Amino acid sequence: MSLLEVSHLKKSFNGKPAVDDLSFRVEAGEIFGLLGPNGAGKSTAMMMIAGLSRPDAGEVIFSSDSNGNSHGTATRGNRFVLGLVPQELAIYPDLTGRENLSFFAQIYGMRGARLRERVDHVLDQIGLAENADQYVRAFSGGMKRRLNFGAGLLHEPQLVILDEPTVGVDPQSRSHLLESVERLAAQGVGIIFASHYMEEAESICHRVAIIDHGRLLKCGKPEELLEAARADVHLHIGAPAERVEDSLRGLADVSRLDGHGSQVVVRRGQNEEPAAIEKRLASVLERLSTMGVELRSIETREHNLEQLFLDLTGRNLRE
Repeated sequence: MSLLEVSHLKKSFNGKPAVDDLSFRVEAGEIFGLLGPNGAGKSTAMMMIAGLSRPDAGEVIFSSDSNGNSHGTATRGNRFVLGLVPQELAIYPDLTGRENLSFFAQIYGMRGARLRERVDHVLDQIGLAENADQYVRAFSGGMKRRLNFGAGLLHEPQLVILDEPTVGVDPQSRSHLLESVERLAAQGVGIIFASHYMEEAESICHRVAIIDHGRLLKCGKPEELLEAARADVHLHIGAPAERVEDSLRGLADVSRLDGHGSQVVVRRGQNEEPAAIEKRLASVLERLSTMGVELRSIETREHNLEQLFLDLTGRNLRE
């Protein structure tokens, strides 16, 4: 069941598009990765989904009950369906961890035993039960991130938006946060997981959307996207680049290496069959042999999501 449908969403600031015709869906129990560099439009899209920013065009619809009834996001009646965990910490340093969660629970209308039950449950869920009565100002960065995460779970949302939830945290807190996200999804909660960290997306996301300049570039399961991506063959040769460039033109890229020798890269084009790259590689090896060029090493490098993004945009994911 689709919890969220984003359809042709658009938003501009001062005439410059921040989100440009963006469409995707999020299913119940799915961790949906929203990937892109700074300025790609991730945060703007999430603010519109949460009803905190009005789109210039397009539609954001989610199902807010077990019957699949659809509702817009920016209404008071359905705000309880969403949990928003912003990148900037939205917690109070002069309150304890328990007091922070109690405050947010009251905002969602909880009182008495229900409030205490949910606060205790979330403290255990985020691994801060033993630190619950410490002031947040004494928390480590990772503990603050966990508390920030917990505040978005108190009202048991069906869909949780996580904007860079592991930025600047220690390895232990990062591992705990990622495990918590996976447990939520296993319980049927839909997750929008916006991140710079491609290794995280590859490990926990069921599907990912790669966006840049507000536009959707690719969307699918990580393994499917990588299967369709190029696998390049890198050769280290014992000859200057100038000697082989003309002979290998159209077959491979040639570049100088520090010290002696050069690098020859036989690239697999988008949607190119493996047999085609094998044929070009055979031609490269034959020409190098004919020229008497020493082949020092040969290596196949499979792509990851970060390399795929570079191929699509020419930009680094952390720019």
